[in-house]
Amino acid sequence: MKPLQPFEEPAAAFPGTRAEALLRVGAFLPRAGRHYAAGRNTDQGPGHRSDVSILSPYLRHRLLTEREVVERVLAVHGPREAEKFIHEVLWRTYWKGWLELRPAVWERFLDERDATRAGAASGLAKALARAEAGETGIDGFDDWAKEITDTGYLHNHARMWFASIWIFTLRLPWTLGADFFLRNLLDADPASNTLSWRWVAGLQTTGKTYLATKENIARFTEGRFSPKGLAETAEPLREETALPAAKPIRPTPPVPAGKTLLLMTGEDLHPESAFPKGLDIAGIATATRIEGTRPWPFGDKAGRFLADAMADAASRAEAHFGTGPARMGALDAPSLLTAAKACGATSIVTPETPVGPVASTLASLAPELSAAGIPLVRVRRDWDSRFWPHATKGFFPFRERISALLREEGLPG
Repeated sequence: MKPLQPFEEPAAAFPGTRAEALLRVGAFLPRAGRHYAAGRNTDQGPGHRSDVSILSPYLRHRLLTEREVVERVLAVHGPREAEKFIHEVLWRTYWKGWLELRPAVWERFLDERDATRAGAASGLAKALARAEAGETGIDGFDDWAKEITDTGYLHNHARMWFASIWIFTLRLPWTLGADFFLRNLLDADPASNTLSWRWVAGLQTTGKTYLATKENIARFTEGRFSPKGLAETAEPLREETALPAAKPIRPTPPVPAGKTLLLMTGEDLHPESAFPKGLDIAGIATATRIEGTRPWPFGDKAGRFLADAMADAASRAEAHFGTGPARMGALDAPSLLTAAKACGATSIVTPETPVGPVASTLASLAPELSAAGIPLVRVRRDWDSRFWPHATKGFFPFRERISALLREEGLPG
């Protein structure tokens, strides 16, 4: 076996371009097999991570798609050797599918978060401020809090430790911890973030919690941290109403004939591969903010990353579809109708927007757009249509279907 070349972790900053994402994929590919499987749980700290890909911000906004990353990894390592990495990529697909089948769980999180914040007493507010500022005195936890706010990134294993300490040691509301991640992590999306916090708390898989321990943290940080005074038990949290039953995923209607306006929102920034051939895209509109609703994107750092990524995607889309410059604006009906009229479009298409603030806003805008004679069509990728319906239960039943579903995608399974 050819020895691996020395690996240099990308800079803490995340340039918001597809070119950067492809460079990072190429650099990590040699390590995506057995090396990743052996070292993925170890967090050596910023600047020293040779065992994880650090691709999540690009996958979250689909500057890279899950399919193309899996395809490239399989071409180098094959299904068996790359199994662990592929499963981690597909966790993101699974969480999106799970929430798509149960969108009420996202609304439940928002309602509980907002009610908890509104009713927070001064003592809770001070405790939250200390936790978010990394001033609790807990070894490791404080460093991770600062890493999150400084870089917009945190190793996945450290996220689990952080969430566990937040919930079971500090006794802080899980919804406000999930909100802290949403406001600061570049890769935080409604599905992966919300459902991962629910899992740590014992809500996602009823009764199953995750307990951070001094020994585990010391082992997988190679002795960098060894926190004292952590909770020794993790009693699962409970919610008053049971999880809603899974419901069928909304079908994708056909795209009407004629000229159409491409809407890019940041949920999928590789439109070149999102639509069927022959689509007559006459113009492009981009939106990185929602007026009059809950904030999106969730924080300043994520907003800057998304603005750069959107500009990069718009430039690529203009060249690919042969349109004029994209029109920048808010995600509202007047802006979209103006953009459609300017290019003579009779419909609007956008890549699928999974459950979250963007999807909610588009659902609210669709009737007004339709009444104006401009239907809005959200086009789902084949990858999502293939995998999402199988997220009916836990990840392990989903995992059993991965090989067969990859083969259906034309990939080695």
